[in-house]
Amino acid sequence: MAIPIIYNLRSVKVRWTSAIVAVLGIAGTVGVFIAVLSLAHGFQATLVESGLPENALVRRAGSASEMDSVVTLEQERVIENAPGLARSELGPLISPEVIVIATFPLKSGGTDANVQVRGVSPSVLEVRKNVRILAGRFFHPGLNELVVGRNATNSFANLALGDRPKFGGAYWKVVGLFESGGSAFDSEVWCDPNVLNDVYHEPKNLYGSVTVHLTSPEAFTKFREALTSDPRLAVQVEREKDYYDKQSQTLTTLIVNLGTLVALVMGIGAVFGALNTMYSAVAERSREIATMRAVGFGGASVVASFLLEALMIAFFGGLLGCIAALPLNGVTAETMNLQTFSHLAFAFRVTPALLLIGLVFALLVGVVGGMLPAIRAARRPIAPALRSV
Repeated sequence: MAIPIIYNLRSVKVRWTSAIVAVLGIAGTVGVFIAVLSLAHGFQATLVESGLPENALVRRAGSASEMDSVVTLEQERVIENAPGLARSELGPLISPEVIVIATFPLKSGGTDANVQVRGVSPSVLEVRKNVRILAGRFFHPGLNELVVGRNATNSFANLALGDRPKFGGAYWKVVGLFESGGSAFDSEVWCDPNVLNDVYHEPKNLYGSVTVHLTSPEAFTKFREALTSDPRLAVQVEREKDYYDKQSQTLTTLIVNLGTLVALVMGIGAVFGALNTMYSAVAERSREIATMRAVGFGGASVVASFLLEALMIAFFGGLLGCIAALPLNGVTAETMNLQTFSHLAFAFRVTPALLLIGLVFALLVGVVGGMLPAIRAARRPIAPALRSV
């Protein structure tokens, strides 16, 4: 025979002061846990969303990133004729690219930070269909002109439309602003790759990578096999999404591990809060427990009742923590991409899945904090408690 739930509700109401302390402790733990997970999820999503399912990235075999890769003009010509490559009226949808790191002063504080400057082909807007010009125009090939990502122009001085920043020993002109739906490209600056190589005194017609737009996501296998089996090439071919997912792993793992550690430490404190609340309830209700046992409620029913009470407290704490974390959704944060050592802006992403994880974490705290007091309540001797009535 089970003890009615209304009994637990009334018990929590009577002992509301100690219950609130436990609820707030669990809420704080859950709120911090969700905040850290949403930070990691936002960073990872920003990089992963840079890639499109129908895009592929070609780099030198064995290179870890675009920064340490070299693709020659001759190899790029071979890639242009590979099967599965999409084409437009202007030719193959391919963008050979060069990346350098330049320093610009941040608007907040004035200190210098690294910006990733990417040399791209004139057809890049057809290759990366998630990018669009917000203001101004695209750069003209052969000129020292820049188009700047939305987050970059918001974060850095001298990168607004019409500005003439100096980097690499040359002056440039910002002729356009673009956005890419919150991806990592929003933190970049784009220009002509040959001009960029010339300014940095690098050999012309050498690129770090080649990004291509395929006829469909299914064409990737045929495209990759054609390139990796060609004796004229020594390249590795990845889906663009997979490449950026790998780029996000180092910092994402670090954030999740540190956040989990902090949440566990806070969770231990929340468990002790729940233990204190439930042990106090057991001590105050010894006669009630004995009376229930005397009228026929078994030890299992008592355990289940007290555990349910702990879970109720944990659930309300978890719910409060989730509500507290919701305002973080969409808040912009800034960090350094550990793969490129460049500045990256991204947004916290509080998703339904993360909220569910937070609630499950809260209920786990409730189980751990309520189990021992529940067992103690079920084992209390009946006769001595009844004599004190």
